[in-house]
Amino acid sequence: MENPHDNPAALKALQDAIYREKILRARGMSPEERFNEAMDLTNSVAERMIEGVIWQTGNSDRETAIAEVHRRMERLSRARDKNLYVSVA
Repeated sequence: MENPHDNPAALKALQDAIYREKILRARGMSPEERFNEAMDLTNSVAERMIEGVIWQTGNSDRETAIAEVHRRMERLSRARDKNLYVSVA
């Protein structure tokens, strides 16, 4: 079997199939289930950001890492508010 990462068309097809599966799964959920999934995803992303800061800084103090994540998010918000970057779709 060919590795899809070696073939852009195969990779795109795999990405599309994964996306379709996620959509179909979401359509089968109740609003409460979708909300819970969204909260789980949000928490997971926040944990990865905290772990990334800990890895980047070498400082294992969780409160310091959380403060750094907040600082970085505020910086991004300020840049967005000043139109310093443009999202690309």
